[in-house]
Amino acid sequence: MVKYGETGIKHTFDIEAGIDHYTSASSDMIDLSANSSASSSDNRFYPSLTYLRENEAKGRTLGIGVSSSTEFDYQSFGGNISFSQKTKDRNGEFTAKFQTFIDQLKLIEPVELRTSRGEGYGSANRNTFAGTLSYSQMVNKNLQVMLVGDVISQNGYLSLPFHRVYFADGSVHQEKMPDTRLKIPLGIRASYFLGDNVIIRAYYRYYTDDWSLRAHTADLEIPVKLTQALSLSPFYRYYTQTGTKYFKPYGEHTAADEYYTSNYDLSKFDSSFFGMGMKFTPLNGIFGLKHWNTLEIRYGHYTRTTNMTSDIISINIKYK
Repeated sequence: MVKYGETGIKHTFDIEAGIDHYTSASSDMIDLSANSSASSSDNRFYPSLTYLRENEAKGRTLGIGVSSSTEFDYQSFGGNISFSQKTKDRNGEFTAKFQTFIDQLKLIEPVELRTSRGEGYGSANRNTFAGTLSYSQMVNKNLQVMLVGDVISQNGYLSLPFHRVYFADGSVHQEKMPDTRLKIPLGIRASYFLGDNVIIRAYYRYYTDDWSLRAHTADLEIPVKLTQALSLSPFYRYYTQTGTKYFKPYGEHTAADEYYTSNYDLSKFDSSFFGMGMKFTPLNGIFGLKHWNTLEIRYGHYTRTTNMTSDIISINIKYK
């Protein structure tokens, strides 16, 4: 919803709501009891409200927003404030944003470690504070570049309570990680318009944190406009990380370790994700339906050096 005030100030209210449903064979292994399938699926509901106040004459925008996310074992409340200022020639823009998320988790232990059944789950808090600085610049009519940096601080319960860790002596334990984490990602994004029908989009990010995890991400996508209504977008993303100092594989942790995890998302690995997107935007709408103006289908194949592969198909339809 957009409204202009008497002084020419542009007021924008953005209301969104999302609902997800998923099923997962791997999460069903949280509870190994013979007749239980409670952990095999879940629903997530996440509404948000954002208000933007833009002074178009000065190129200045102030924003504030709130959000929440609810699922069976997780409740999150978020808030954010932002400030953007365009340069005098309108070719550059500086943005500063601060976000906070106040979360509460249900501590769902592996079933064999639960000391009592029927008394419900314990709970713990997790807080996240994130500051972002970015600057975008139109270098010339063909090239646009953005620099972005974040500082993210987390405190509270940062483990995954249902993750098992098997020690060298054969005993099973609940994952244990530090209760603070500082993350610093730095990125650069560029878009180059190669004529009227081809765009080259590139992205690089370096990530580091105080859990000794270091990562590099490189992403390339090349949308090609075949007709006024149809475009194809081949893409490729490469990712590599060193792994956190608290990770050891199955059966290698000992009682001497203060913190321990066998979650391979925190291990050393490389991954590749490549595929193709197709975007269809007919002038008269999809199948002649005027307000259904965009259909997008994307397919991607994901491989990881921890013996994981995945095929992903996404379908997006836009109503306007």
